[in-house]
Amino acid sequence: MKPLPSDRLPPAICLAGPTASGKTRIAVELVQSGRFEIISVDSALVYRGLDIGAGKPDAATLALAPHRLIDIRDPAAPYSAAEFRSDALRELRQVLQAGKIPLLVGGTMLYFKALRDGLADLPPADPALRERIADMADRLGWPAIHARLALVDPLTAARLNPNDPQRLQRALEVYESTGRPLSEFHRRHRDEVATDLPCTLHFVGLMPADRAALHQVIAQRFQHMLDAGLLDEVRALQARGDLSCDLPSLRSVGYRQVWDFLAGHSDHDMMVAKAVAATRQLAKRQLTWLRGWKDLQEVPATLTAEDVINVKSCLKSKLGISM
Repeated sequence: MKPLPSDRLPPAICLAGPTASGKTRIAVELVQSGRFEIISVDSALVYRGLDIGAGKPDAATLALAPHRLIDIRDPAAPYSAAEFRSDALRELRQVLQAGKIPLLVGGTMLYFKALRDGLADLPPADPALRERIADMADRLGWPAIHARLALVDPLTAARLNPNDPQRLQRALEVYESTGRPLSEFHRRHRDEVATDLPCTLHFVGLMPADRAALHQVIAQRFQHMLDAGLLDEVRALQARGDLSCDLPSLRSVGYRQVWDFLAGHSDHDMMVAKAVAATRQLAKRQLTWLRGWKDLQEVPATLTAEDVINVKSCLKSKLGISM
């Protein structure tokens, strides 16, 4: 069956923004109109037992505004962007079938990108080939690998930094193992991906105007997490005996630093400073993603109740959705 044109598909709202910018508070308020259902887009909230440090909504909030795609995975089992996309497509269809507008909320920009752009079906890793490329880089330097890639895949080389080892290695590996450039895989993929989205994704980005104010909220929020029992939460995770900071679940900001503190690798003040600094860096990366996001409807974020009004105004003026 031929897919509907994107302008005839029902809408879905993607509310993105840096950590601590008030996304959950705004989403819960929007749900009260009866028009939306929330789908979480957060790589930490998928894990059971990561509650306080992940900023997971409490039971009262979830009763008021249920969130899909939280508490769906044990922290010992990694969860990928590909799995998120598959799960999110299923949830989108269910929300639409219920006559509601999907409201995708979170700050994991890789998940938003995977949902929007899909994931190309690339060949599996070839350890021997990777080692040969790494040896070549040791001898000649990564700019030489970039020059080699430019000869066989100029489109991919043009978008990669000459000093980006991981992506350069993967791009050259794909060509060497298949004889086809990475850009060709992505082009074919883009031609196919739009057919499986059951709705048109409209991206709304919360953009804090005052970076210092956001940093203050980040520091205050981490202290509130400590006051709420974050140390005991991480102790319980350590007590399981099958978890470590090598797992994606526990590489989440806050958890890494508390884990190291409880393991005796830092003192309390250093743990707090490192956790706050890591969260600030995360917010910076999220804002960098958003500034380069295509067709983003930016909403100035004041980090106050006024932001709900601003988002509602954006939805009404840009998409014709009123509440």
